[in-house]
Amino acid sequence: MLKEAISQTQLGEWQQEINDISAEFRLTITFNQIDVTAHRLQAICISQSAKERTCQQHQISLLHYIGTLNDNAEVNQSSTGVYHQLIRDEQGLLLAGLSFSAVNDDLDKPELFAPLSAIQIRIADMLSSAIRVYLSSIDLGGQPNVNVTHDVDLQAFIDAFDEHIWIKNLDGFYIACNKSVERAWRKSKEQIVGKNDHDLFDMRTAEAFIQGDELAINTGSPVVVSECEEVDANYNKVWLETIKAPVKDDQGQLTGVIGMTRNIAEHKEAQEQLILAANVFQNAVEGVVITDKEGNITDINQAFTDITGYSRDEVLGRNPNILSSGRHPKSFFERLWNTLLVQGKWHGEIWNRRKHGAIFPQAITISAVFDKQNIIQYYVAVFADISVQKQNEEKLKNLAYFDPLTQLPNRMQFMSLVEQELNHSNRAKKQLAILFLDIDFFKHINDSLGHVIGDEILVELAKRLSYALSDFDVLARLSGDEFVVMLPGIMSTDSVTSSVDRIRSVFERPFILDNSQSVRLTASMGVAIYPSDGDDHDSLLRNADAAMHRAKLDGRNNYAFYTESMTRQAVEQLKLQTALHHALANDDFYLVYQPKLTLKDLSPCGFEALIRWHDPILGDISPAAFIPLAEKIGLIWDIGLWVLKTACLQGVEWLTQGKTFERISVNVASLQLQRNDFVDKVRQILLETGLPTKHLELEVTESCMMHNPEAMIHDLKLLGAMGIALSIDDFGTGYSSLNYLKRLPIDKLKIDQSFVGDIPHDVNNTAIAKAVIALGHALNLQIIAEGVETEEQADFLRRNGCDLAQGYLYSRPRLPDALTEFLPLVNARE
Repeated sequence: MLKEAISQTQLGEWQQEINDISAEFRLTITFNQIDVTAHRLQAICISQSAKERTCQQHQISLLHYIGTLNDNAEVNQSSTGVYHQLIRDEQGLLLAGLSFSAVNDDLDKPELFAPLSAIQIRIADMLSSAIRVYLSSIDLGGQPNVNVTHDVDLQAFIDAFDEHIWIKNLDGFYIACNKSVERAWRKSKEQIVGKNDHDLFDMRTAEAFIQGDELAINTGSPVVVSECEEVDANYNKVWLETIKAPVKDDQGQLTGVIGMTRNIAEHKEAQEQLILAANVFQNAVEGVVITDKEGNITDINQAFTDITGYSRDEVLGRNPNILSSGRHPKSFFERLWNTLLVQGKWHGEIWNRRKHGAIFPQAITISAVFDKQNIIQYYVAVFADISVQKQNEEKLKNLAYFDPLTQLPNRMQFMSLVEQELNHSNRAKKQLAILFLDIDFFKHINDSLGHVIGDEILVELAKRLSYALSDFDVLARLSGDEFVVMLPGIMSTDSVTSSVDRIRSVFERPFILDNSQSVRLTASMGVAIYPSDGDDHDSLLRNADAAMHRAKLDGRNNYAFYTESMTRQAVEQLKLQTALHHALANDDFYLVYQPKLTLKDLSPCGFEALIRWHDPILGDISPAAFIPLAEKIGLIWDIGLWVLKTACLQGVEWLTQGKTFERISVNVASLQLQRNDFVDKVRQILLETGLPTKHLELEVTESCMMHNPEAMIHDLKLLGAMGIALSIDDFGTGYSSLNYLKRLPIDKLKIDQSFVGDIPHDVNNTAIAKAVIALGHALNLQIIAEGVETEEQADFLRRNGCDLAQGYLYSRPRLPDALTEFLPLVNARE
């Protein structure tokens, strides 16, 4: 039997070879002994990764293929995609068959295999040839070697080849050609044999063929006469190589020329790949070094020289440790080699040394190259100089953890340091303080001197603060003009106060600018102490911030220690802020109206619209609480427009009911007037509601004049030109300039209730009230006093010429339905 005649050593080698080929070329290979008489197969070698169903399909296909031999089958590849090579003995009897198929990943369809590629077929043929050679050299069943003669003529021989083969005599006439030539030239053998090149081809082609014949004859040995890209019978582009050789008889006499043309597309492709690989190797930006299995350098590329400074001649035969920087311990390289030997690859970063001594970082991948016996033959290392990358990483790290302007730790770095120190303080049972510092009115510096000067001041301040603190303290810049200090290991509040005093002394000296101009600054500071004021970095920083804001409210240039009430106030304000947003959306506001009367005869002359808010949860909330908050969070614009529109609608309703009044006055916040489109919005609301302008009055505070007075005067004149009355509210509490006041198109001055409350008993308030009345009359303005609550106040104002009054003496602010007595009907008034 065939399997018993093959040595176990040879079977083991074939099995290893089949396994390697299967893995490398994605083939499933089965080697079966054929018993023709019994019509059955016996497996000799099978790919290690072969599936049982695939092997069964191979055997079925092989038996079918053997059965078609009598039908003169010309192809080795079956309809299912299995490729077969048969092995016969010297008598031509079938001994075995090798079956090949592409790896099938879809096991649900084992009957279907993709056709083998050209390279897979070449490998299959090579393996089959090797096995045939071995089997021809062994004794199969002890039969004596007998010379067997096969009656194979020349035509049958050359027809067996896929290559184009032809033979010419010395006169240049074709005397033989195979079927491949007939298909390629699209001529029958009868049309070719007996003709010369001039008979078959154009003159240029014929002359080229004749010159090739002469070259082979003159050379006296096989020679490649042409290599070109052409189109085959199926109109596919192929690379063809033509070889010609002289034909001689037994006496060595020249009898003609034999030619063969073969498709070398795979060879050309492999050649191009080699050229491409060589170009990539030499032109790669990464350095490449190849060593033998002993670690000695066998080749490098140009990038290796560019990066390390070593030329090829300087490193060939040497160990790569010539680049060692000495920065890595021996254990580092032991782990590297262990990974490389076990896994076949290592990737990481190494610090190496250039030829001239400079140390640089490189990202490197080292791969082992194995032969077919899985033995390492070479090592290939590909590396890149990552010096610039490391520098950029360092810069990014610096940007991530340090303030780019002052080079102090930023918020992220400070929080990390605080958390570390908190852990230490917890273990050591020590206290720690966080000091939050904010420069007072620093915005004025940026607005007046510019941000460049502002940045210079911040840099100088950072230096001064650093000098004022100890080496154990941590100073950081959070943002803008906000700094924060960590004071670790404090013993008592006295030590914190001492640190605060040192910081405050920093501001005693003026900051000198480049133009010799000096600037003086102050700061507000807040202090929170661990663990009493918080047990983590977030709560400590938040509470120190709250204490700082308390210091600002107390007059700035001051410091405050955190108290629990600050947190309660912050929580309450947050609740109020959230509720304020909901109130605007849910229409929780409403207006009340306080009548205005002429002091002369107490006749009604209008109303002041006042906003009120009732929250479903918080209850009634005073305007003194939510109006400043609305200005702070940017809702005052929307609230102000709502008040104006609602008051206008109420005025229209009264007029529709036949009631009469002079004007409804609406308070306008400073932030409303600062908007460029305020005048347009007022005009739009009047058009939408239909309220005549003669019934509308706008009250503005004199503090509005402090912000861009020229623009304010322009807008107020536009409003006055529309017929809207204008009055200055809370006059005497601000800092308005008389120069601006006389230019304003105003109709009234309102004496603030803070001056009215103590007259006629308070000498100062009575003097102020008299002065305001006299000033207003000098400017031809009406004077109205608010907050009138007693007859004494009313008599004083009446005697001194005050024109109008409003207050609890006459009426509290009321809902529209409760104002009937102050809204006479038109007919009744007539």
